[in-house]
Amino acid sequence: MRPENLWAPWRLTYLKSSRRKKKGCLLCQAARCRRDRERYVFLRSAHAIGILNIYPYNNGHVMIAPKRHVGRLDLLKNDELCDIMGQVAVTTRRLDGILKPDGYNIGINIGRPAGAGIDKHLHVHIVPRWNGDTNFMPVCGGTKVISQSLDALYARLCRGTKKR
Repeated sequence: MRPENLWAPWRLTYLKSSRRKKKGCLLCQAARCRRDRERYVFLRSAHAIGILNIYPYNNGHVMIAPKRHVGRLDLLKNDELCDIMGQVAVTTRRLDGILKPDGYNIGINIGRPAGAGIDKHLHVHIVPRWNGDTNFMPVCGGTKVISQSLDALYARLCRGTKKR
């Protein structure tokens, strides 16, 4: 059986970006920084933050991460693990109300070989999906269509919550 390839040419921008090469952990910086709008942090809880993925696979692609720099699930304390998973549930409910997706891909990539772009700081990806959201654009045009800007999504996720 011949393996199928998943082509994501729009990710090359991320792989080559200078932002990715900056020193320090992007998620730790976001957790410490209080300029939430600048970093697209839309959620803060006792042990977790919610942040928009600035190189999304789909509209509404967000990540939930522990505030503490931890790279593996088994290194999380029980209260951290419960808070993170609780925030995944809260965030999917918020996305349901805002974007009304037909489903979600929710996953954790642990380690660079597993696809983790930020491999030393655990994070949960939440990717809304719609019936028919795959089309010819990525295959034929090398272009991924994201139907909403990060600023517009951020504003909708933060509506009704106090953000800096």
